[in-house]
Amino acid sequence: MQKEITQMRVIRLGAGAGYSGDRILPAVELAEKGSLDYLVFECLAERTVALAQLEKSKNPDLGFDPLLRDRMEAVLLTCKEQGIKIVTNMGAANPHAAAKEVLAIAKALGITSLKVGVVSGDDVLPQVLSGNFSVMETGESISTMKGDIISANAYLGSEPIVEALSLGADIVITGRVSDPALFLAPLMYEFGWSSSDWEKLGQGILVGHLLECAAQVTGGYFADPGYRDVPNLENLGFPIAEVSENGEVIITKVEGSGGCVTTATCSAQLLYEIEDPAQYLQPDVIADFSQVTLFEVSKDRVQAKKASGHPRPNMIKATVGKRDGFIGDGQISYAGLGAVSRGQLALDILQKRIEASGIQLLDIRYELIGVNAIHGESLSRGHEPYEVRVRVAARTTTKKEAEYVVNEVEAMYLNGPAGGGGATKSVREVISAISVLLPRDLIKTSVSMMEL
Repeated sequence: MQKEITQMRVIRLGAGAGYSGDRILPAVELAEKGSLDYLVFECLAERTVALAQLEKSKNPDLGFDPLLRDRMEAVLLTCKEQGIKIVTNMGAANPHAAAKEVLAIAKALGITSLKVGVVSGDDVLPQVLSGNFSVMETGESISTMKGDIISANAYLGSEPIVEALSLGADIVITGRVSDPALFLAPLMYEFGWSSSDWEKLGQGILVGHLLECAAQVTGGYFADPGYRDVPNLENLGFPIAEVSENGEVIITKVEGSGGCVTTATCSAQLLYEIEDPAQYLQPDVIADFSQVTLFEVSKDRVQAKKASGHPRPNMIKATVGKRDGFIGDGQISYAGLGAVSRGQLALDILQKRIEASGIQLLDIRYELIGVNAIHGESLSRGHEPYEVRVRVAARTTTKKEAEYVVNEVEAMYLNGPAGGGGATKSVREVISAISVLLPRDLIKTSVSMMEL
């Protein structure tokens, strides 16, 4: 019979966020009740840094996560009082400005001593613009789109975070790093793991991968009533990893919090965004999850072990943000008897009017939400809904063309079928994300310390 890890030293890591807009109260619960050593906030997606770079270009004091202040005001004092270190990528495009903001918040909270480590080096825009790299998704040369590129950020590994912790940082703020590296770094620092101990690093990446999406491993994005029921979902708790020196881990949560930790929730997260479980490429190690076992030790406590790893890759992935036109999104609703036929008539009219206008479209969709917006015509259920919503979404080269499309949708109020209402319209610039591989030696990281 398998037993819980009790003999070895254990480090407790809490996942305080799984994306930029994540809930804050579960992180407060972790800080107050989780008996943590580290609270980790993972807040960057592929396009987030590019959008942050746009903010920074408008104001050099911005470009970090918009919820940084709210999160730090909520947990910083508790973390300081309880000796909990914070590791986060909320620095986004401007980690130094984020660090200044954190120190200002700490001072306002009455904290008199705080060290913040700032990790730099992920911004590789000059390297990308000066090279002729191939886009991973298409094979196209990056040189053909240099005029549209606004950002390029490499996925850093754990080593600069470890360096910041070794310099005494209470908080480590990064830009773009590998998501699991945020969790691996504290383990490397606390346990003294070598940067070439591939087996332990592989297990550390497993810990990070299980925690990086926060509530996804405690029942979020998992519930399906009658099939996969999740208790007390309205009070969903964020996960905790209890990690031993040999890398074995138990995933759990604060006792009494909502959600659940089961082999099913852990399995779903284990496979999330994994292309090849035997070769999960990370800047620190090529992790191997193919032999991972999950065992439910007790209620809301799942042990995960037997991850391994292989020497780290020589190339580092960088996400490149580029301008990619505009999207115009126009919607209007129809309800009552004949809602579907009136909605379809509206779409037919709009298609004819937009085609007759002669504007240049990169792409366009005409759909009835509630009928065919997700699965198309082939999976329509054969019954007629009592309400539908017309949606026309067009991608265009210019903002003016996108505005033309959405104005036509709004005009259905007086120029279309009976009973249209609730029209909305929006136009936004598209920032798309593409990927390139850079030689590792082109990326130079650095750590600086800021403190009260």
